[in-house]
Amino acid sequence: MLGYAAKRVLVSVPVIFGILVVTFALARLIPGDPCRAMLGDKVSDETCAVFTVQYGLDKPITTQFLVYVNDIAHGNFGESIRFSRPVTQIMIERLPMTIELSLMALFVATIVGIGLGILAARRHNSAADVGTMMLANVGISMPVFWLGLMLAYVFGVLLRGTPFWLPPSGRLSAGVSSVPFYEVWHLQFVAGSTWAKFLEFLSNLYILNALVTGNWPVFWDAIRHMILPVIALSTIPMAVIARITRSSLLDVLGRDYIRTARAKGVLERKVVRRHALGNALLPVVTILGLQMGALLGGAVLTETVFGLAGVGRMLVDAIFARDYPVVQAFTVLIAIAYVVINLIVDLSYSYLDPRLRPQ
Repeated sequence: MLGYAAKRVLVSVPVIFGILVVTFALARLIPGDPCRAMLGDKVSDETCAVFTVQYGLDKPITTQFLVYVNDIAHGNFGESIRFSRPVTQIMIERLPMTIELSLMALFVATIVGIGLGILAARRHNSAADVGTMMLANVGISMPVFWLGLMLAYVFGVLLRGTPFWLPPSGRLSAGVSSVPFYEVWHLQFVAGSTWAKFLEFLSNLYILNALVTGNWPVFWDAIRHMILPVIALSTIPMAVIARITRSSLLDVLGRDYIRTARAKGVLERKVVRRHALGNALLPVVTILGLQMGALLGGAVLTETVFGLAGVGRMLVDAIFARDYPVVQAFTVLIAIAYVVINLIVDLSYSYLDPRLRPQ
């Protein structure tokens, strides 16, 4: 199993290198001059010349690429042209919010989607089946930005002052602050070190940070702020998972070994749970991997609607500002996330289906 995993990791290396090449090239193909995008159209040519030299944009394109790859290999994503700050620090601040949102949305989509798919398959051609699939079709058809705006309007405006009111924007309420767990636990570390950056990254996962420190007011406040964005972001993957689960389970339930189990008098719920569900989940696992990558890359609309400072909003702002280091860093990050998730999906196949395990 370890040999198979190592082989899959090695296969991913040229894929990641290709991602670096494509990302670097696409960032340079964005129309416009970074200097004038940042400093304005009336900036002088002399100032732009200094700007270009300062950020290494005067070097040959091959030299820029080699420097780019070398910096990434050392964990250095460069400095933001727009903010004059290390991109790594921006990632530490922005990425945790997107990870929290994406993981919570995937969790809700998986639990509800698989549950609805199983219900529809077990009640095939019944009112429950038709109703579930109609709900799934509606979920796929609703744009995320429209659903987000409707949720924010209903729960944040119309229901204000009622027990059902939910925050329409932000991560925490005014006056509520999240104290990093390393300050609560008085952990000692060297400022600016890799360990310090890792701890800061973890502390910016507000829900996790509040949970491990026992700060329940912050925990529940963060959860309340996440409810509407999670619902908006999870609707489409939930519908996709429900439809795939239903079709896959119906296919498995029609096979000979399922009929044999039923003929032996095995209860229907045991037939589904023990004999059918494991085989039916293989295509669902594939969809889960793709949906997780899509959630990481597609959270921009949800973050914009609900005023969340995550990766999506930062990436869009960086594209308009021609901030090459930020565009490259976040694009590479999302692409590598796809590669890692696909690797996990490949390895999970052998766990779910013994026939796929390497001999």
